[in-house]
Amino acid sequence: MKSGIFLGLCCLAPMAQAETKSVYLEDIAGARIQIASVDVAATGDYKITMSDAPFTDHFLSMRPFRCLQGPAKHWCFVPYPYEIERNISDDLTDLEYDFLFVWKGATDYGINMWNGVYYKMQQVEGRVSGTLHEMDMDILSAPPATGDLRPVAEKHLHESDPESHWLPRLVIE
Repeated sequence: MKSGIFLGLCCLAPMAQAETKSVYLEDIAGARIQIASVDVAATGDYKITMSDAPFTDHFLSMRPFRCLQGPAKHWCFVPYPYEIERNISDDLTDLEYDFLFVWKGATDYGINMWNGVYYKMQQVEGRVSGTLHEMDMDILSAPPATGDLRPVAEKHLHESDPESHWLPRLVIE
């Protein structure tokens, strides 16, 4: 059932119209940072607009990053560099790929792609909730095989203790 995945995220409107939802990262106490908005069409196609305000520019390990600065860790956005459909009519995987981060200690000089953050998402009570999983982002250092739009496998993801990270949840509502 194609419409079941994004029911509640998307209105039943003509394709030209979309419903806009806010995207938040949430700390363990429930404090939120709005990081983006997502426009979802009735077809499941979506477009993300990242917020500028909460992010600061950093040049880390010879690359520019947009980071959220936390008390002990910084959360740096990693735009997914390869092709995806940007459609959630079947599942939420494309959204998961669009919200990749890597964390670094607030006083660390560089960045270690081993510290990847992947929010595994599910729809719960009309909103999307993502739980933090850790991953080695080095698996994305080379393009996937032609036609492989989903190179991150279950074996690459490791569920994390929510209390061990600054922003363990992603919420779209």
